Amino acid sequence: MKAVARIKPVWNAERTGNRIWRRLRRERIGFTPVLLFAAGLIIAFIVLCALVPQWITSYSPTKMDAASLLQPPSKTHWFGTDYFGRDVFSLVVYGSRDSLLIGLSSVVVGGIIGAGIGMLSGYVGGWLDVIMMRLIEVLMTIPGILLALAIAAATGPSLTNIVLAISASAIPRYARVMRSQILSVKNRTFVLASRSVGSSSFRIFWKHVLPNSYVPFLVMATIGIGTSILAGSGLSFLGLGVVKEIPDWGTVLAQGRGYLTVAWWMCTFPGLAIALFVLAINSIGDYIRDVLDPRHSSR
Repeated sequence: MKAVARIKPVWNAERTGNRIWRRLRRERIGFTPVLLFAAGLIIAFIVLCALVPQWITSYSPTKMDAASLLQPPSKTHWFGTDYFGRDVFSLVVYGSRDSLLIGLSSVVVGGIIGAGIGMLSGYVGGWLDVIMMRLIEVLMTIPGILLALAIAAATGPSLTNIVLAISASAIPRYARVMRSQILSVKNRTFVLASRSVGSSSFRIFWKHVLPNSYVPFLVMATIGIGTSILAGSGLSFLGLGVVKEIPDWGTVLAQGRGYLTVAWWMCTFPGLAIALFVLAINSIGDYIRDVLDPRHSSR
């Protein structure tokens, strides 16, 4: 009777959770927990704004008031008003929905396609790896923002098109990262041991290669949310973003640039919202990377 070896994966969720908890306890008085707490509050508040904006502000983002044109920040209008008399705070709150949707959707679409290409290329290898990587290298010669700009300009301004444009520009990054990780894992000892006892290629990939390969993808996807929101805001700023009655952050920023000298608040507060959210996402992503990287974390 053939003996079946029990191969234990190098990485698992329970061990990673314990590692994060131990590190947070060790640094409970330091700067890192405070930074993570602040980043978590910012992300939670913006998610709340996107889900239930009516709980955050009582003003409608489409309500125009001719008697309140270009008013500076005050107790009545915290972020002031724009040239239509709309409350800028309400525009920022309601605009978070499309901005967050662009960031999450772009990471999901670009990440799944890019990771799928990278995993298939790295695990199968051979001529398939050569063809796929040559195509990825061609895409990588084009800067991501220029590729997204070209696709958005060709397809027209809409939420779907901007998500596809940003996703397409992110595919090469995810593909290269996942291919490198798959190549480094598939020849490790525990994978070779599983193959030696007769495990199928699919079982080896699903049970051993994939569980030890997706951590870099997780970190990259976390940081990619902020990058996608920044790219989406840039396209909206250039007039290639979402065309809706309630604008996203990039569109609000673009609408205020002509009034920067007389109504600085129209650009300042949407810009701060973008900067704070991207900074918070990157802080969380950097911490996850440091904890999961054995060169930075405690054993």
